[in-house]
Amino acid sequence: MTIEVLFYIIIGILTLQFILETSLEVLNAKKYKDPVPNELNDVFDSTAYQKSQDYKETNYKFGLITTTFSFLLTICILIFGGFEWIDSTARSFTDNTIVIALIFFGIIMIGSDIITTPFAYYSTFSIEEKFGFNKSTRKLFFLDKLKGWLMTIVIGGLLLAAIIWFFEWAGSNFWIYTWLLVAVFSLIMNLFYSRLIVPLFNKQTPLENGSLKSKIENYAQQVGFELQNIFVIDGSKRSTKANAYFSGFGKEKRVTLYDTLINDLNEDEIVAVLAHEVGHYKKKHIIFNLFASILLTGLTLFILSLFINTPEVSLAIGVNTPSFHAALVGFGILYSPISEITGLVMNYMSRKFEYQADDYAKNTFASTPLITSLKKLSKNSLSNLTPHPAYVFMHYSHPTLIDRIKNLKA
Repeated sequence: MTIEVLFYIIIGILTLQFILETSLEVLNAKKYKDPVPNELNDVFDSTAYQKSQDYKETNYKFGLITTTFSFLLTICILIFGGFEWIDSTARSFTDNTIVIALIFFGIIMIGSDIITTPFAYYSTFSIEEKFGFNKSTRKLFFLDKLKGWLMTIVIGGLLLAAIIWFFEWAGSNFWIYTWLLVAVFSLIMNLFYSRLIVPLFNKQTPLENGSLKSKIENYAQQVGFELQNIFVIDGSKRSTKANAYFSGFGKEKRVTLYDTLINDLNEDEIVAVLAHEVGHYKKKHIIFNLFASILLTGLTLFILSLFINTPEVSLAIGVNTPSFHAALVGFGILYSPISEITGLVMNYMSRKFEYQADDYAKNTFASTPLITSLKKLSKNSLSNLTPHPAYVFMHYSHPTLIDRIKNLKA
């Protein structure tokens, strides 16, 4: 396949993805003013519903601007030799292939983040602020950015350096060693994410003794779920939106509740949300997702190994000197249609797992508090109650609120 054909395939993939995503957004926007289903009439009153509509409309219009900007920027970089300029800049510092790759991706990632920071800033301090969600300060916003860059440089840099070293040492078999490295890294992150990464951004404190902790511990004991670590995270310092999540295995197993969740829900509703999270653990969803992710990574790396030594992949993105790092960019774009397909499968499985976790909570605790908690969380986050089915199919990892409530009442 010629360089020119590959170049137009890359442009075609990016263009088709942009058209598809934009079309889905337009379809979804047409559903914003649909009447609220009868089962959800108690979620929003007329004032709150209008606020929800305004929030969705504002994000929709802003999203069109940001995605169009990103698409045009990427196309311009490809057409006008942006990747060649970045590659030449990286090579001007050193002849070491690993350092060149680190500088190359460092410029791309940090440069991209700097360019898009005004959009993130506007979203946080204009849109989220206007609708009462933002609690972050400008100092915290930029501090988060700096911490994110530092993590990218340290963790991402070490992983990338190891992958290129494997390539130089093992040739096309590098994918096997890279796969093992990524698998180990994924396991470590699943075990110690809350202990190692979360404290860099948030404060976690053990849940205080009281009726809520007693109810949680009683429920855990009732279903045979060994639970020693219940933490509260200060999510309210950035947003009013609430959440809860489960992480780790064995002794590192912990439940984390956002302080906003504790403020928004009553105790039975919090236990119901926790019961849902326990359901994921009991049904082995967390293990399934972890190993599915590792297997998909192995498949991706194997396919990458078939293309990485093909100079045309590097040359197709405008880089004059073929290299591992340039081919990685070209491969990432060429592989994205397959990623879309695997993403659809994972979203389908995730929605299925959510139903199973809801059923577990219903059978081991109660359906009513889970229903009321879902309604409250939807109201407080001004979520879309009437999304387009095509948009749900492509993007939702959770069933819609109405579908979850129908399942819980069944």
